[in-house]
Order: sequence, then C-alpha cells, then structure tokens
Amino acid sequence: MGFGRSIELYLVDGRPKGLLTAKVFNWTGQVLKVPRTQLRDALMRPEAGFTGIYVLIGEREGQAIAYIGEGEEVGARIRDHDGRKDWWTAALIVTTSANELNKAHVKYLESRLVEQARAVGVLGLDNGNTPPRSSLSEASIANMEEFLDTLFIVFPALGVDMFATKRRADPAKAAVSAVVEARFVLENRKHGIRAVASLVDGEFVVLKGSQARNAWEGDPQHTYRSLHEKLLLSGVIEAGQQVATFTDNCAFSSPSAAAAVVTGRTSNGRTEWKVEGSTKTYADWDAEQLAMVPL
Repeated sequence: MGFGRSIELYLVDGRPKGLLTAKVFNWTGQVLKVPRTQLRDALMRPEAGFTGIYVLIGEREGQAIAYIGEGEEVGARIRDHDGRKDWWTAALIVTTSANELNKAHVKYLESRLVEQARAVGVLGLDNGNTPPRSSLSEASIANMEEFLDTLFIVFPALGVDMFATKRRADPAKAAVSAVVEARFVLENRKHGIRAVASLVDGEFVVLKGSQARNAWEGDPQHTYRSLHEKLLLSGVIEAGQQVATFTDNCAFSSPSAAAAVVTGRTSNGRTEWKVEGSTKTYADWDAEQLAMVPL
C-alpha cells in the first residue's frame, strides 16, 4: 500500500487565483505558479533569479498549449517570452529552495519534460524539437529522475495534468497489490465495440485489448474529443480497419470519460457501463456501495 504525501500550497497574496507556491515535505524543489497578470510580482521574488525550468500554459485558437524551457536565471527567460509569445496566461517556475540546480541539471529536466509531454500525447506543445539530454553522472541522473517523480505529483495538484500518463500496469502484475473493486463491460453492437474496465484503487481503468471507435463522431468542440485524439497520438489507442484497440490499460477520471472515448461521442458512463455478467449499470452498483455506508 502506497504512502500518502503532503503538499504545502501557499496563497502568496491570499487569493486562490493569485501567486501560489507548492512544496513537498523532504523535497528540495519548489514550484511557483504565476498568473501572467502578476508577472511583475513574480519577477521580484528571489526564486526568479535562480536556475530552474519553467512551463508556460495557455490557449490558442481554442486549444490548450504549453511551452517548456530552462534558464540559469529563470525569470529573465520568462520576461523574454512576455514579449514574444502572446498566448500564455500562466507560468510554472520550478527551482530549489537553496538554488542547488545547475545548467546541466535544468537542461536534463527540460529534455525529460518535453519527452514526457510528447510521450503522453500533448497536442498543443509549442516546443519545436525535443532538446537533447545533458550529460550527467549516473548519480545525478538518479537524483533528477527522483526530482521529476515528485514534480509529477505536484503539477496535478496545481491543476496541470499535461504530463500525467494514463497508462496503467496490469493490477495482477503490479509490485504493490492493487485493489480491484469491480469489472464493467460496455458493448455497442452497431459499431462492433466491446470494452472492459475495472475500478482499481479508485481509478476507472479501461483494460488492454478493449475496443473503441477509430475517430471522434460527436460534438467537435467537446473536451473528450481532444482526449480521444491525445490517446491516439500517444499510442494508448491504436486505430484499425474497423475499430481501434487499447494497447495498454488506460485510467480515466470517470466512467463517462471512458465511455466517451470508447464510443466516440459524449456518453453517460454511469448507465452505459454494466457490471460484467449482468445488466446492472455502474450507477446501480455505485448506489449499492453507498447503501452499505452506515448512516
């Protein structure tokens, strides 16, 4: 069973949409989330003069977009982007509390972040190429990979999940025993689709080998369309002649998100997914679980 982690979020000016810092106990890293409208305030902070990496996030023509960079004086790099990139609305500045990162460290971290973004199928990545990894010792590489592991925990807590992979290991082969709560099936005979999912440790996971529509057929502006495209781009779903196939187990935020990707349109996953071997819907099963909670 995994251990819990404690993230300290500090609202610098007391506003949830203002400057925000994030730290994790026993981690040297620190993250500053900066609304572009408060860039001046952020550049006056000590960490703006530190060596670090940064992620610019925003939107262009209705699509989320991001840019990843590094700098020995990270604030100066972001100041430069303020004049050259007009689409970004916020920045994440990643440094260490004692300014312990050097140029080789941040070039390695920048490269790995771009690699990760491409690996999970980020559609709106403004980086033209994946920068080469810097040459580090074996020990330094291990330290940077550990640093990234914690960073990938902090980013989603700040509302940035672009680096999160949806691939999941087979619960039966996991190093730590996973709790499989139930299995569900979604079938669409008209399109020849059958998908199987498990509720594993609180995540709704569509299993490897499940089928899905080759293309999104629903509302072209819907959020789940980009999710469908992202999974195709990253190879989690592989298009075929008739239907697409999940090449790996894939975690979703909800049964409806999973159902939408499988069917290629918006779907009520709570009614479309059925408990395996029965006609009981996910909603019925969920109600039964809640009924067991003592009042």
